Amino acid sequence: MDVVVTTFNLASIYGLVGIGISITWAGLRFLNLAQGATFSFAGYGAWWASQHLTSSSPVVITAGVVTGGLCGALVCALVFLPLYGKRNWETRTLIATLALSLIGTNVLLQGFGPLPQAIPAIFGTGHFSLAGSVVTNDKTGTVVSAVVVLTFIVILLMRSRIGLGVRALTENREGAALVGIDLRTMAFTILIASGALTGLASVLLAQTFYVSSDAGFVPLVKGLIVAMLGGLGSVTGTIIAALLVGAVEAVTATYIGTQYVLIALFVLIAVVLLIRPRGIGGVVEATRA
Repeated sequence: MDVVVTTFNLASIYGLVGIGISITWAGLRFLNLAQGATFSFAGYGAWWASQHLTSSSPVVITAGVVTGGLCGALVCALVFLPLYGKRNWETRTLIATLALSLIGTNVLLQGFGPLPQAIPAIFGTGHFSLAGSVVTNDKTGTVVSAVVVLTFIVILLMRSRIGLGVRALTENREGAALVGIDLRTMAFTILIASGALTGLASVLLAQTFYVSSDAGFVPLVKGLIVAMLGGLGSVTGTIIAALLVGAVEAVTATYIGTQYVLIALFVLIAVVLLIRPRGIGGVVEATRA
């Protein structure tokens, strides 16, 4: 049961980051490597709120989510909009977001120092027993929060005008422009939403571990793996991939050793992409603009 609990806990974190990466690529064809820095900034945003405002859980969570969203807006204003449509803009934005991530990490290091910081226990310090395993409140709260938010995202994408705009951009950007969907507005919307999801993931993880300047590196890598396995642009596929990655990591770390986790994940990537080169729920490229 410990493995199952760990699986769902990891899948919740990776799924939130992975879906942000996935919808950004689907709607904008933009791979945002600054998500790692966004993760770290959001964690420090939550920590700052807990130290200088209040340790109230809603305020701490909101601070992390808002900080993540602001980072997404900053990436849109500084990188995506200035470079979009320019020659080799996909490669240039990739380099630019990587540079922005490195700059952001060093800014945090200079501003807050190398020592990790702790945020309050958002969901309390209690626990309960389930099938002989001890399940703490932080893990329970993480899973429940992720399920609620991801369900909301799925409904939003399927039944709202914003979701219609994202799906239209995914299918045909020129056609979306012809029916009045403004790319600039949608870019800000998508990147703010992606940053907010990453911010939530950061706060949920930080309550169990710590906040640090390089805390976003591993979630970024795992989020990229999840988005790729799920099929860039597929929310359902990303959720399934997050569960697979969480399960493989939990089983490998528990029964073989944490040093073999990355090897196991690379094997998983190879197997899935050999069977389905476009990912679990990926869209066939020929149908896109």
